[in-house]
Amino acid sequence: MTADFIKDLLKDCKDGAMSTDDAAARLQKYLQKNLFEDLGFAAVDHAREVRQGFPEVIYAAGKTKEQTRKIMESLAEKSAKSIMATRANAETYDFVRQTLPAAKYNEAARIIYLERQSERPVDETRRIAIVTAGTSDIPVAEEARLTAKLFGNAVDVCYDCGVAGIHRLFAKISILEQAKVVIVIAGMEGALASVVGGLVAVPVIAVPTSVGYGASFGGVSALLSMLNTCAAGVTVVNIDNGFGAAVAAHKIIRVSL
Repeated sequence: MTADFIKDLLKDCKDGAMSTDDAAARLQKYLQKNLFEDLGFAAVDHAREVRQGFPEVIYAAGKTKEQTRKIMESLAEKSAKSIMATRANAETYDFVRQTLPAAKYNEAARIIYLERQSERPVDETRRIAIVTAGTSDIPVAEEARLTAKLFGNAVDVCYDCGVAGIHRLFAKISILEQAKVVIVIAGMEGALASVVGGLVAVPVIAVPTSVGYGASFGGVSALLSMLNTCAAGVTVVNIDNGFGAAVAAHKIIRVSL
C-alpha cells in the first residue's frame, strides 16, 4: 500500500465520486492482496513500507538464490522504492539480474540492490557520518553506508581513524560535527566509540566488528567494551550489523526533522 493510494481513495470519497461502502470494499480488497504475499517459503511483507517508510529488506544469507530472486521480484513489483538484499554473494547477484537487469551489487557491502529513479533526491539535512577504526572494518561500514544512502540520507565516511593514530580522527572532526548521527564501527578493543561519543553532541551508534585476534572472541570484546562505555549517548547494535546501525540512524533523523 502507498500513501498515494490512500489519498486517492479519500479524495474520491470527499468529492462524491465513490461511496464510503465502495471505498471500504476497495480498501479491503486491496489489503487482502497487498498486505503480504505468500510465496510458500516466505510471506513478503508489502505493508512494511506503510508502517516504516521503506520496503522489507531481504536477508539473503541462508536463502537460496531462487528464493532471494523471487522475493526481490515480489518487492520490486509492489513498491516504487529501492529494494535491497543484504549478505548476498556474487552468484546470487548473477542469478537475480537475469530477471532484474537493473539490479546492482556492492561486493564490499554484500548487498544486491535495485535503486529506483523515483526516489527523492538525497536530503542534505539528513546527514550521517560513518567512522571506522581500521580498513578491515570497511565491509561493515559499506553495508551501513549503502543502506543509509538508499534510504535517502546524505552520508560521509571517515575510514581508518582508530585510536592507534588518534590524530587521524581529529583531522575529520568537522565532518562529525556536521552529522545528525554518527555511526562508529570498530573491532579489536572497540575503543573508538567511546572517543567519538565524548567528542560530538549527536547520537552515536556503535557497531562492534569481528575484526581482531583470538582474545577479541569474534567481536565480543569490542561489543562488551562499547556496552560499558563511559561516554553518554552511545548505543550499540550487534556484531557486524552495519545494516541495523544505518536503519537506526535513519529513524533517528526521520523523527527529528
